Amino acid sequence: MTNEILGMGFWLFLGVLMAWSLFWKGLALWRSARLGSKKWFVVLLVLNTVGILEILYIYVFSKKHQEN
Repeated sequence: MTNEILGMGFWLFLGVLMAWSLFWKGLALWRSARLGSKKWFVVLLVLNTVGILEILYIYVFSKKHQEN
């Protein structure tokens, strides 16, 4: 019984972690594509950092597109 609960908790944690990572990766890839950052797009696509690099790209490294 205890092993089943621990196993279910593991799979739940893994599912939440995957959803978190997928959300931030998608958002960062979309933003880098919109800004024309080809190098960032490739880096974000290849590296899996569980959303850390993606969040940093969105809030620190990417420049907001300025419309004149």
